[in-house]
Amino acid sequence: MAGFLVNSRGTTFMIDPLLEGYDMPILLDFPIIPKDVPHLDAVFATHSDNDHYSVETFHDLASVTKEFHSTVYVDSLMKNEGFHSFGHYIGETFNFGNVTVRLTLADHAWQNSFKRPGQRYYEPGDACGFWFNTPDGSIWAPGDSKFMQEQLHMPTPDVILFDYSEDAAFHSGLDGAIKIANAYPNTPLILGHWGFVDAPDFIPFNGDPKHLSERVVNPERIIVLAPGQPFTLKKLK
Repeated sequence: MAGFLVNSRGTTFMIDPLLEGYDMPILLDFPIIPKDVPHLDAVFATHSDNDHYSVETFHDLASVTKEFHSTVYVDSLMKNEGFHSFGHYIGETFNFGNVTVRLTLADHAWQNSFKRPGQRYYEPGDACGFWFNTPDGSIWAPGDSKFMQEQLHMPTPDVILFDYSEDAAFHSGLDGAIKIANAYPNTPLILGHWGFVDAPDFIPFNGDPKHLSERVVNPERIIVLAPGQPFTLKKLK
């Protein structure tokens, strides 16, 4: 999926957690259920799609979560639900626990291509990625996004929580994913957003990691984790 739990020497946070309440059939068992989560310092949502901002999951995590963070737009949705939430602009930096966070640019305004009567116009800053600086290294979670040249000119992250989708209309697509991966040739890539939805004809959820490994520099750094499987962050040398 695209959700991650990070434990930074006791500062704990989740990124785009979806632990229940999804509206499509899924192909995995959730590695944890909300009632078994004891404490979170923060929860982050990259955008408003319900496989990233799961309202049901967020409600069930609210009692053990200190604060929720997203873009200004998604924050407005979270405040409507009564969450203790904060909205931020792209490029804004803030701290919690021992972690520093910066919002990075993303382009995932797919709703503008499927307009409905009365629908708002989705702005570039309505979706985002997050860059986390921790005592043990940097984590870049780009979020769902079309390929953007800006994604090739970040500082070198110590790990990328990689949005891997071969859909080039609203995600990076295979060619874009290869460009991003090769821009940071030594950075581990933890692949998300593939293989968890039972929708074989719906390309956004059906990227094949083998296609990526055949065309990137140092393909051994591609990491496919089982649900709940841990990864230990280390700074690149």
